[in-house]
Amino acid sequence: MTEHLNRYALIVFLILFSSCKKKEIRIYPVSYAHFEKFINETKYITDAEKYGWSIVQLDVYNFKKVPNATWKKPDGINQVTSVSLPVTQVSYNDALAYCKWAGKRLPNYNEYWDMVRNDQRIIVSENTLPISEIGNVNVVGNVWDITGDLNNGMVRLAGGSLFCSKNTCHGTIKDRALFVDRETGNIHIGFAVIDL
Repeated sequence: MTEHLNRYALIVFLILFSSCKKKEIRIYPVSYAHFEKFINETKYITDAEKYGWSIVQLDVYNFKKVPNATWKKPDGINQVTSVSLPVTQVSYNDALAYCKWAGKRLPNYNEYWDMVRNDQRIIVSENTLPISEIGNVNVVGNVWDITGDLNNGMVRLAGGSLFCSKNTCHGTIKDRALFVDRETGNIHIGFAVIDL
């Protein structure tokens, strides 16, 4: 009888212990394929599409306002070369609309850095590679990611982009602070999401 009670107690303990484990939170960069599905199902119009232009960053110091630069044509001219690239030319408003549709949310700044700290894949920065497919490179670098953090109405970006280096914006480190308004899109700004 004592042996059965011990087994029962062990089973109850294991069940309770396993249910108390901290849920692993994963971050998912949003690709053009994901965003296109959202657009097709909702007919959502992005801020860049409403304005008819967006910002195209040429390098870390130079940018220009380009007509017709949207998530479909990030440079205003050419279609996206792969649906596995991170979606760009999206704003905070666009990211929130996507999250509502997908049942996801934007990570806050600290969550972002907690989730990416063990990603050992290559960081696309210092203009060594073009914007790369999301499955092949680190979440950090490649494109800046919109976070859920707001400061006086400005949106905090995380992770840096292909243009960042230690001598310029240095966005691939947590200490770097960069904010944009809620409607800004850029050829090197995208977003990643986490489950609710």
